[in-house]
Order: sequence, then structure tokens, then C-alpha cells
Amino acid sequence: MKLMEYQGKDLFRRVGIPTPNGVYTTDAGDVKAYLTEHPGSWVLKSQVMMGGRGKAGGIKFADDAQQGETLARELLGKVLKSVQNPDGEEVKSLLVEEKVDIASEAYVSITIDRAAKKPVVMVSRFGGMDVEEVAEKNPDDIKKYWVDASIGYSPYIGRRLAFAAELPAGYRKGFPAILGALYTLFMDYGANLVEINPLVLTKDGRVIASDAKVELDDNGLYKHPEIAQWNSESPADEDQAAAVAIGLGMSNYAKLGGTIGVIANGAGLGMGTMDAIRSAGGEAANFLDIGGGAQADLVKKSYNLVTSDPRVNAMFINIFGGITRGDQVARGIVEALAGDDVRKVPLVVRLTGTNAEEGRRILDAAGFVPVETMDEGAARAVALANGR
Repeated sequence: MKLMEYQGKDLFRRVGIPTPNGVYTTDAGDVKAYLTEHPGSWVLKSQVMMGGRGKAGGIKFADDAQQGETLARELLGKVLKSVQNPDGEEVKSLLVEEKVDIASEAYVSITIDRAAKKPVVMVSRFGGMDVEEVAEKNPDDIKKYWVDASIGYSPYIGRRLAFAAELPAGYRKGFPAILGALYTLFMDYGANLVEINPLVLTKDGRVIASDAKVELDDNGLYKHPEIAQWNSESPADEDQAAAVAIGLGMSNYAKLGGTIGVIANGAGLGMGTMDAIRSAGGEAANFLDIGGGAQADLVKKSYNLVTSDPRVNAMFINIFGGITRGDQVARGIVEALAGDDVRKVPLVVRLTGTNAEEGRRILDAAGFVPVETMDEGAARAVALANGR
């Protein structure tokens, strides 16, 4: 689950990370009213998932209420386009924040190093810019520390990183506590990534999170149901909204340009299935990761979602049974095709792993012939999509 900036900053404030004063809104009139009550210099920041919003014209500055309202009307409804998202994303809401006097900008993030099986903290004195560019051109400018999760965070880690990254002296007093709060958020909310870019040192000596990027693991949302509700409040596009509506995460479904529907459990298996389809001469119509432990009802909803795309001429369901049980998947497929209101397309199913044999028996009894390998399934799906 990827959070908007205003949502990420909500979590920041919960754990004690300072953020600029401001307000979230979807209405230009609210911007005028807020700036009337709080005169000064303000920043209007488009709330979108795409990167590069500043270069795309999604950030504006206002010095009075009337200017703020005018700029808000220009931004709301505007479609921002960037290198990351050439199709663009519509601006539906704004975060209006105080303009801070910046003395310096730094970068800090925590993510999972899957090879080391530990959280890794990354810090750089070069904030406010594309961190990928910094990593490519000057990798030594990003300092890292791998945290032993069984021990946890200690302030010395923050002090060590602040000196190693050569952060200006103004950061060093507050940085260990901010990094500790960021680590608390990372662990308590089950994050895959937390990032502040930039972490601003103001001219009056404050250290403030000027931006927020937070990605949470969908599997941990049950711990914070109020956060899970955000999924339904702010999906960035129709595909994400459709996935959320059936109980999946925002990034579990995306339409592509081909004719073969794909359902797989796990992002890696899903991408491998799409590669196999391409190698067989076809193109996937979508990516749908049904996740682990998928029950029959979710399989049915996923099938209906994929076949709602009129371009889908055939379907390849590829399931490896670890947590997910093959018999549950098979029942979901049979149930999905049982109703008269379901759009039926030629179907190829591969089941392997937990309860796969029982799943294959269920499919056999319903008149389906499951395949043994992914390549075999991909070839058959391509042939069916082409009417052969």
C-alpha cells in the first residue's frame, strides 16, 4: 500500500517526526479560507503517486489567499505527466503547507535489504534531488547502516550516520531522534519503505520532514484498520480502485495491452507468467497478483475483474500452492464460471504445490484440463487467444 504524502506525514506526526504546518484539502475554496486565517507564504503540493511532480508543474507557491485559491483551481483536475508516468495522473487533492526557509536538505530512508535480511538505513547530505541519480553518479555519498532487528535502533546509529554522511552540524542534535522515530514507524506499521526527501534544516535551526514517501506491507494492515481504510479513500487510478474494491492491494492489479488475462499468486510468479506468454508469442492483458492464502471468493472476484476487460480473449491462471491452497483456487474458478452473468473465455490453469492434486481433481470434474508446466500453459493460452 503506497501512501500519499499527506498520509505519510500523518504517520510521521504520530511517531513524533516534525512536519510543516498545513492542511489537506480537495477544494479551492478551502485553500482561500485557510490562507485567510493563516497569512504568510505557502506551498500548494499536488497529492499524486507519481514522482517528478515538481517538474510537471504540480507544486505552486502562494503569498496570499486570493493567489492560493487561483493556483488551487489551476492544479485541481490537472493531469500531471512525467518520465515515470507519461500517461499522467489527475490531481484530485492538495496539501497546503507553510513555506520554510531552507538552510540545507538531506535524504534519509529505511527499507528492507532482502539479501541481508535486515532493515537498511540510508542517509545522504544531498537531499531534495533524485536519489537514484545520486546512487548512480556518486554512490559513496549515500551512507548505509544495517539494523539488527532483534536489538533494534539506538541513538548512536543516528549519530554515526550523521557524521558519516557529513550532515551539517545543525542536523546532528535532532537527527538521532528523528531517525529513531522513523524506525519505530517502519517496524510498528509494517513498512516496506519509509523515506524523507528532503529532510530540511531551516535557517532558524529546525529539522523538518518536508516530504514523505511511505509504502506499507498489505499483509500487516490488519494491525491498523484505520490505515487500511485509506486504501479505499485515495486509490490513484481505476486499476488500483478496482483492486481495492475486491480486497487486493493497490499495486496488485494493472491493465496492460495484450489479450491474455493473467492471475498468479505472487508478483514474481506473475511477472514470470507474463514473460512466458511473451516467449510463446502472445501478450498479457493484465497483471493480477492474487496474493497468498487466496480463498475461493477472491479467486472468483479476480476472475470477474480480469474478464471485465473486453480485450481478454483467453485466461491463464498460474498458482503455486505455498500458503495458497490449490483446492480453494480450483473451487473459486468453478464458482466463477458457474453463473450465467459471467463472461466466459477459454481458460488455462496450472496448479502446483499445496493441495494441487485435489485442485486438479476439482477442475477435472468441472470439465477443465489443467496443465503441468508454465511454458505449456503459456503456449496453450496464446493458441486459445488466437482462436486455435
